[in-house]
Amino acid sequence: QVQLVESGGGSVQAGGSLRLSCAASKYTSGTYYMAWFRQAPGKEREAVATIHTESRRTYYADSVKGRFTISQDNAKNTVYLQMNSLKPEDTGIYYCAAGLWLGFCSSAVKAYGYWGQGTQVTVSS
Repeated sequence: QVQLVESGGGSVQAGGSLRLSCAASKYTSGTYYMAWFRQAPGKEREAVATIHTESRRTYYADSVKGRFTISQDNAKNTVYLQMNSLKPEDTGIYYCAAGLWLGFCSSAVKAYGYWGQGTQVTVSS
C-alpha cells in the first residue's frame, strides 16, 4: 500500500508558476513509478508527466513539454511537478499516482493503483 498526499495547488495568472508536491508514505523509487495526472471539468483524466527515477525515464504530455518538469526526491519520498508558463487550459484537479514498475512508464489511468486526493490548480487569463 502506498498513500499519496498532494499539496501546492492554488490560483495563478497566466504565465505564472506553481510547484506541486506529492508525499508518499513509503519509498517508491525502483518498485514504483510516479505520475501526475490532471482532470478538467467535463474532461477525462489525462497523464501530464511520469517518472521512474532509477531508469531515468520520463514522459510528458505534448501540451506541457518545455513548461512542466517532474522530479523525485527519494530521501523525502516526494515527487514534484514544477509548472511554468501556465495557461488557462492547465486548469484542473491535479492528481499524484503510483504504479508498479513493469519496465515502462504508462500514461494510462488503469496502470496506476494508488492515487492521491487531488489538488486544484486554477489559471486565470
